Amino acid sequence: MFLLDDLVLAPAKFVLWVTRQVHDAAKEELNGERQRLTAELGHLHAMLESGRLGEDEFDARERILLDRLDALDQQLADAAGSGNGGRAAR
Repeated sequence: MFLLDDLVLAPAKFVLWVTRQVHDAAKEELNGERQRLTAELGHLHAMLESGRLGEDEFDARERILLDRLDALDQQLADAAGSGNGGRAAR
């Protein structure tokens, strides 16, 4: 009986496993991008402090990086929200 249940449910279990793997890989990629942007912000601050970058140029490039970080954080929040059935936590 249990063998028959396992055989019937195997395709669904496989699809669920693949879905989880894809979700985890995408989340890991987003986290890697977040770390890269944070490191780039640190480098930008170092360039400002060393005088290799002017205040106006720094502000423009920082704004772009911070906007990208905000968008990435929103994507991560959306991915976390979809992990619990697509329902937002109350």
